[in-house]
Amino acid sequence: MNQQDRQVAEIGAKPHKVAEEGLRLDEQRVEVVVLSIKQRAARCRLLNSSHVLTLRAGGLWTIAPGQILSVRAGRYWRYGGHPYLSGEIESACIDVRRLGLVPLRLEGQGEWDPNEEYWGEGPIETWAEAIVAAGPRPMYEMEQVLPGAAPDDWDNDPITESNDRKDAGDFAGARQILHRLMESDLRCLDAHAHLGNMVFDDWPKEAARHYEIGVAIGDLSLGENFKGVLPWGLIDNRPFLRCLHGYALSLWRLGRFDEAEQVLDRMLWLNPSDNQGARIILPAVQTREAWEPDRS
Repeated sequence: MNQQDRQVAEIGAKPHKVAEEGLRLDEQRVEVVVLSIKQRAARCRLLNSSHVLTLRAGGLWTIAPGQILSVRAGRYWRYGGHPYLSGEIESACIDVRRLGLVPLRLEGQGEWDPNEEYWGEGPIETWAEAIVAAGPRPMYEMEQVLPGAAPDDWDNDPITESNDRKDAGDFAGARQILHRLMESDLRCLDAHAHLGNMVFDDWPKEAARHYEIGVAIGDLSLGENFKGVLPWGLIDNRPFLRCLHGYALSLWRLGRFDEAEQVLDRMLWLNPSDNQGARIILPAVQTREAWEPDRS
């Protein structure tokens, strides 16, 4: 049992004291993983522990599920049988390798051959030359995690329900669904992508954070030297590709051109059929043109 778990066990053994006086943890710092956020509270898990609590602190609207927070703990108490912690967030970082997540599975789907792709009329475009020259590569489909979805019922899809609520103007309800998915399983990449989409127009930095976490979780499966292809046509690859696309657009909008170019280039190698149009915006990023809404 680590130090944080021992603290929790000790607190749980003295419920009357916690309820009446609270427990002061001044000057003590704890690390928690954000699971979901609702207004001024966040459901979190103690890092390297299965213990879940509700954190009350300022600045939570700038935090994304999957981030690790360093919190100077204040008061710890229980209410209705649920643990709560108040404190001050001192730092936040993205380091998915510390989250203890099981990597999403990769299912082999045969071989991708550039000679079987349509590259348009005339000479092959510059962006595709190296991809074609690399020859055939293995093709994969990434596992998609979608808690609460019924595989045999296309109408029972929480992402679709969230989008429907957003389109109807119920942004709070749409976000709530996505955060519930995050709390169930941080590996739900589509929830990361759609949370990014919801704030992209007004808060691109926050959007980039959501997309970046989704990309990083997907990368746990791919590793550093992945050379395969993740075609858009294999549906379960789409959440990861959406995270990449959103991340590229956010980086471009924020003026982080080198990083945006790297992500766009990577998208083309992973999905050479380029259903998302990375090749179309890549020249503008390479020439350092400012992002404009109608070019997304």
